[in-house]
Amino acid sequence: MKDIFIVGSKGIPAQYGGYETFVDELVTRQVNKNIKYHVACMTFNKTTKHYEYNGADCQEISIRDIGGAKAIVYDLKALNWALDQIKKNNLKNGIVYILACRIGPFIHSYIPKFHKYGFQVWVNPDGHEWMRAKWSKPVRKYWKISEGGMVKNADLLVCDSKNIEKYIHETYEKYNPNTTFIAYGADVVRSSLNENADKVVSWYKEHAVKPNNYFLIVGRFVPENNYETMIREFMASDVDKDLVIITNVEHNKFYEELKEKTHFETDKRIKFVGTVYDKDLLKYIRENAFGYIHGHSVGGTNPSLLEALADTKLNLLYGVGFNKEVGEDGALYWSKTPGFLKDLLERVDKLTQKQIDNLGKKAQQRVVEEYSWQKIVNEYETKFME
Repeated sequence: MKDIFIVGSKGIPAQYGGYETFVDELVTRQVNKNIKYHVACMTFNKTTKHYEYNGADCQEISIRDIGGAKAIVYDLKALNWALDQIKKNNLKNGIVYILACRIGPFIHSYIPKFHKYGFQVWVNPDGHEWMRAKWSKPVRKYWKISEGGMVKNADLLVCDSKNIEKYIHETYEKYNPNTTFIAYGADVVRSSLNENADKVVSWYKEHAVKPNNYFLIVGRFVPENNYETMIREFMASDVDKDLVIITNVEHNKFYEELKEKTHFETDKRIKFVGTVYDKDLLKYIRENAFGYIHGHSVGGTNPSLLEALADTKLNLLYGVGFNKEVGEDGALYWSKTPGFLKDLLERVDKLTQKQIDNLGKKAQQRVVEEYSWQKIVNEYETKFME
């Protein structure tokens, strides 16, 4: 039996979030019965639950809600829990898999303790956390130092993007890091809803949106996802469709700044519609969008991009390495050059249905061949058992 401890996700069953969905899929789609998963789950409750979920052993780790530092405290407490379990149950030869690079300055003291029991420490480096504009300068500096510590000490780095893998080798050549590439996954299945479903009817009515008559953006409302460029360019275009933005903007400083800069509230096509946590409804909204606009500029294989390629035929992606690696010829690309995205929007607005269908087929093909959860889970299980 191979024991795999997973540290760093908020927990399963997944509510939302990339790492959470990944762990959920890994556990739920498990094929190899010689693997036993142990998953740390975050809670703010004083009393913690220990439960089983699809065969995985799940343990809640209680932490205080102390802002940005809580993730670091959570990871360290989860590592202590893993070590405790390994000692208590006399486990040998497993893997501790840490998602993200939050605890670089502390990791070196843990490695020998896990090695003593024959456990390897693997790390998923995620995207470039230190480049995210939402962090202050000192915090970004911490992330960068932390990333270096994780890369230097890990037995293996599992990168979900070839661009991230390349970046790790170029930046941390002196550590001679041991890496492998296993992508993030997605599903190519149609939404189970149809146009007469109550929630479909009420969502479209509530936001005054018509199926196939809107461009869609889904993603966290942060500057590095290029909202300003997407909104500005859309406003400058003569496209006779809506721009539907699914994101959380409550009490958001960035939202107010953007309003000030672009005055998007004066353009009735721009519609901020809040969040949609109902996965099936979100899938339906994606499937019935005229096109999807993706502005993410940092990070590895982005979950919302895979979902867009699986569900939406016409995808306009910000032209950075990460996005091109995933979309290849199944998408069209834009840059921040003023007027570029505006022209692209006006051009795609005139495409024939056949041209759009062809792009859609290529996009789906990319997901089926390279990013299906079945393929990803199989690759992980093979790697775990090596």
